[in-house]
Amino acid sequence: MPETSIGAGMKTIIFDLDGTLANTSGDLIVAANYCFKDMGYGELLDPIRDAPTAFRGGRAMLRLGLSRVDALNEAVVGHYYPFLLMAYSQSISEHTYLFPSVRKVIRRLTDNGFILGICTNKPEALAETLMRALKLRDPFLSLIGADTLATRKPDPMPFYEAVARAGGALERSCLVGDTITDYETACAAGVPSILVDFGLATQDLAKLRPNALISHFDQLEASLDEINL
Repeated sequence: MPETSIGAGMKTIIFDLDGTLANTSGDLIVAANYCFKDMGYGELLDPIRDAPTAFRGGRAMLRLGLSRVDALNEAVVGHYYPFLLMAYSQSISEHTYLFPSVRKVIRRLTDNGFILGICTNKPEALAETLMRALKLRDPFLSLIGADTLATRKPDPMPFYEAVARAGGALERSCLVGDTITDYETACAAGVPSILVDFGLATQDLAKLRPNALISHFDQLEASLDEINL
């Protein structure tokens, strides 16, 4: 586990991105449907019904769509994944929006001296582009993506790196996310987890028994107090 001395007395919050800070499902599903139309199937995913799968990543969307036409093939998934990323990069914020109160709460956290960072399984360049498009990049002192390191969540190394690059301290850090992957990352890193449940999760997050479970971003600060961060 890396050691961090800078900001050792400051509290550090590392956030997931998709499904935690922003609802990115609409643009992700448009990109997946671009691939399916290129295959000749038409639009196989629904932007509302399939939103939870979008938060699990591009390959998960491709697998779901192909399974609906009995054409699931990992070689096809691998072939089309770069095309999905290309389509997504060209229209990354048309349907994406921050969840209610995110901007307000992030501002209050920084005003109160919290160190903030991002640890996402979205490719780093796409995450950077999206956060700048949403005009919310500046408050976050680090951004670690799926391809920043050799490993990705739930391996704890990306979380450690997000804390280190933000100038925080592991012993005063926590992870805020929306999936079992985020929960497992926090467990592996030995830090508290706060999970958000905005009705888009594919799992029963309460069964994971995170340190806190919130249904609105306005509840985050009280949850931070509860876990004594």
